[in-house]
Amino acid sequence: MKSIMYKNGALKIFLFIFIIFSGSCEKNNGAPFTPDFSFSIKEGNIVEFKNLSEGEYHRLTWTFGNGISDSNTDKTKVFEIYYPQAGDYEVTLKLADYEGNSETVKKTITISNTDLQPSFTLTVAPDNANKYNLVNTTEGTYDSFCWKYRTKTIENQPQHTAYFPFAGTYTVELQVTKLNNTFSETKTVTIVQDDANYLENLTLAWSDEFDNETINLQNWTFETGASGWGNNELQNYTNGENAQIVDGKLIITARKVNENTSVGSYTSSRMVSKEKKEFQYGKIEISAKLPAGRGIWPALWMLGGNIDSAGWPACGEIDIMEYVGFDPNMVHATVHTPVGYGANGNGNGMLLETCEEEFHIYGLLWTEKKMQFYIDEPQNVIHTYQPATQTNANYPFHQPFFFILNVAVGGNWGGAQGIDNSIFPQSLEIDYVRVYQE
Repeated sequence: MKSIMYKNGALKIFLFIFIIFSGSCEKNNGAPFTPDFSFSIKEGNIVEFKNLSEGEYHRLTWTFGNGISDSNTDKTKVFEIYYPQAGDYEVTLKLADYEGNSETVKKTITISNTDLQPSFTLTVAPDNANKYNLVNTTEGTYDSFCWKYRTKTIENQPQHTAYFPFAGTYTVELQVTKLNNTFSETKTVTIVQDDANYLENLTLAWSDEFDNETINLQNWTFETGASGWGNNELQNYTNGENAQIVDGKLIITARKVNENTSVGSYTSSRMVSKEKKEFQYGKIEISAKLPAGRGIWPALWMLGGNIDSAGWPACGEIDIMEYVGFDPNMVHATVHTPVGYGANGNGNGMLLETCEEEFHIYGLLWTEKKMQFYIDEPQNVIHTYQPATQTNANYPFHQPFFFILNVAVGGNWGGAQGIDNSIFPQSLEIDYVRVYQE
């Protein structure tokens, strides 16, 4: 980063900013005011603007010719506008009153000196065609800068290696900030093929191994419900009474209260990591052994962290694993979006003969390009979700999501063939939840 410095008070730097203007004002058609403004040179390519308009008016709308504008009712407000690059800029002041009258004055200013010009070099890394070396070559003084590409923002690194693991065309942007103004330069990168070593490059970002004596409440919250839950389920979710850690495993147990097979006839637990542990993209693996029996409905899933503001299904839903006991050994992976939710979710099932007897890994590879669900190994894919053209409606997955671990009883799907009261208690056992990221 280059900077302008004063050495022992002896060096003075003069900015030559020549401001030339040609003023024009729309003909006054009886409006009781006349727009006008002045400007003066300040140090560092800054121009000060003052309102000199006369008459009775209400609102002032400024357009400074460099992408900055302002609309207000303060007639005495003074603006200091930064013009980093040489060139001609048309400045406009428009006045309006309550009667619908408006008048405009325009003046052109010419900035002769370039004080700041964002620029950078971009070259492919010699050891990996999916990596590019970025070097900030911006000339001039500025306060801070950042790189933006994919979903990443990298602050104040003059040299940075950007990673593009998937084939496609990407935009790399350098944003330079000075005096609360941001200026940018962009370039594009085309990646020919996916990085074959992508999965090996991921590292463990977070996990809960359930190795403590009690459930870690810094990771999880118990959501409770005293009258069943959604989807016409019948269980009441308790505040931890149905969840415990035994021998390094989380045990969520659904219990029978009475034989009525109605709301409140069962208790269970629903654990969420909302506002505690939320993640965007990565390889997610949950090792679990599933409960059994008609009427049971365990799930390992995620919801968008914006659910309170956006609602469902706009927030998106990722069902890493769902299981209904009336369909033994068939595990499901599904996504729910505004264009497909509920019974119309986009998903698939796979036969897994030992899901009730053994622990299996229920995995998700989640990137900005696609979602790929698998069992035990990434190569054992159960479902891939990859819209040809992404929109907010079909891919609301560019944001952090939180985990939900629960066992429901009955409900629209889980209770579609009734409930066998002889199966209880039934437990979902979870060995770990792990998140790997770049």
